[in-house]
Amino acid sequence: MHIRFGEGRRETSRREAVRRSLPTLHVSLERSSVCVVDAKGRIVREAKVLSEPDALIAWFRSLDLPLARIGLEAGPLSQWLYAGLAKAGLAAELIETRHVRDAFKAMPVKTDRKDAHGIAQLMRLGWFRPVHCKSLPAQEVRAMLTARKLVQTKLHDVEMSLRGILRGFGLKVGHTTPRTFEARVRELVTGHTTLTVIAEALLAARAVLHREFQGFERRVRALARGDGRAKLLMSAPGVGVLVSLTYAAGIDDPDRFKKSRQVGAHFGMTPKRYQSGEKDVTGRISKIGDRSVRTALYEAANVILTKPVKAGALKSWTMRLAARAGM
Repeated sequence: MHIRFGEGRRETSRREAVRRSLPTLHVSLERSSVCVVDAKGRIVREAKVLSEPDALIAWFRSLDLPLARIGLEAGPLSQWLYAGLAKAGLAAELIETRHVRDAFKAMPVKTDRKDAHGIAQLMRLGWFRPVHCKSLPAQEVRAMLTARKLVQTKLHDVEMSLRGILRGFGLKVGHTTPRTFEARVRELVTGHTTLTVIAEALLAARAVLHREFQGFERRVRALARGDGRAKLLMSAPGVGVLVSLTYAAGIDDPDRFKKSRQVGAHFGMTPKRYQSGEKDVTGRISKIGDRSVRTALYEAANVILTKPVKAGALKSWTMRLAARAGM
C-alpha cells in the first residue's frame, strides 16, 4: 500500500500549486517510506515513519509545509489510515491500485523509496483515479460476511477431508444431511481403532465450526432485518439475506454514482473493449472491482433463470436474453 501527496491541480490555481510541497509515502506493515517533492517534482525531504495514523500525522505536521492532497493507494491498511488522516483534517484520497501497478511496470528497479517518489509524480500530474473509502458500517458488514464465509469453507473442508480419509479404506459415507453426517461416520469407523481416533478429532473440530457457523447465520439475518436497504432489496426475486447485504455494503453510498448504469461497470460486469486501427473487439466482462458483489449478483440471477420463481417481467426478460446469448 502507498500513500501519496499530490498538488490537487483541479482544486488549486497554478500559483498555489507551485508554493505547495508534495509528500508521498510507500506504506508497509511496520514503517513507511516518505518522500516530499515540490510542485515541480523535485525531492524536498525523505524519511522512514511508523505505519500508524498518529505517527504519520505528527510527521506531516512537523514539515511546516502546505500540503495540497494526500494520496493513499487502496490496500489492506488503506481504510484505517485514510480514516485517521481524514479525521485529523488532512486532505486524504484513495488511489486506484491498478493504475499505480500499470504505471510502474516499466520500472527496472522497484524499491519502497522509488515507489514513494513514483506515486508522488502520479498525484502531482493527476494521473490517477480516486477510490471511494467505505463507511465504517459497510466495513463491519463486509467483515461479518467474510468471517461467515471463512467458517463455512473450513467446515466444508473438514467434512470432505473426513470423507476422503474413509474412502481410502473402502468406507463410503454416501449421502447425508448435516444432522446425520456425524452418526454415519461413527457407524463406519466402528471397530477401526486408528480411524476412530481420526474421526473423533475431526468430528470435534466440525462440531465447533458448525456451532460458530450457526452463530454467524443468526447474526447475518439479524443484520438484514435491521437494514432498510437490505429489506428493500430482498423484495426482488432471487435476492436473499447474503445477496442483499453484500450488494448494499458494496454500494455503501449510492450518491457516488451519477447514473445507475455506472454500477455494472464499477463491479466489473460490463464487457471489455479493445480498439486499435481497424481492430475493434468487444470481450467478456472486465471482472474488475468487488468480486464478492459479482458472485452474489450471479447467484441471484442464476436463481431467477433456473428456479421456479415468480419474477414476472424480470423472468421474461432474462429468458429472452438467455435464448439470445446462452444461459
